[in-house]
Amino acid sequence: MNYEEIFIRNPIGVRNILKTSTVGIAGCGGLGSNIAVTLVRSGVGKLIIADHDKVEISNLNRQFFFLEDVGRYKVEAIQKYLLQINTRVKIRAVKRKITLDNFNCFFGMADVMIEAFDKAETKKWMISQWVKDYPHIPLICASGLSGYGKSEDLKTEKVGNVYVCGDQITSSDYDGLCASRVALVASMQANKAVELLMDEVYNDYSQQQRQDQVEKRHYGS
Repeated sequence: MNYEEIFIRNPIGVRNILKTSTVGIAGCGGLGSNIAVTLVRSGVGKLIIADHDKVEISNLNRQFFFLEDVGRYKVEAIQKYLLQINTRVKIRAVKRKITLDNFNCFFGMADVMIEAFDKAETKKWMISQWVKDYPHIPLICASGLSGYGKSEDLKTEKVGNVYVCGDQITSSDYDGLCASRVALVASMQANKAVELLMDEVYNDYSQQQRQDQVEKRHYGS
């Protein structure tokens, strides 16, 4: 089996760049689990995913898990599904609680970092410390993904090298969490990661190389 055929419908040049890229994901819940699946399907070659929680039945309304996963560590469960998409993707699954003291050990090698925490206070220290320690590495966060509908309110805003996806208003404490909206914000974060990885090197990807890819796709050579 030629595993590269998984990505034959990708935009020209995307797989060649993404397969050498590493993305860090802090959290493996409604955002993190869906982000991980999207990035592997997009062609990212290595993910670092950290979360200490186990799957609960109440997670199944929005997270990429199934009944058989209840009681399992989230990072172990999602690793299984990612490898079923592409057995050659490299996954570092970290079953640890992410703290100020250890997050550097896990995510220092990421080309792009994605924050996928539940709690606002955890998001705050992550952003503050990341921009201090890794100002050159983009951080993609989420704020405001609760409720349903109102897709037009979802946006991505940039502050320095930090990107924030969501409506930046709603709160799960009051509005609840629905798969349709959580998945939208997760996709926004994943899409921004792909965009940033491509922008970083795509300008160096020559027109001739892109043409070669087109010919291979059409003629199978």
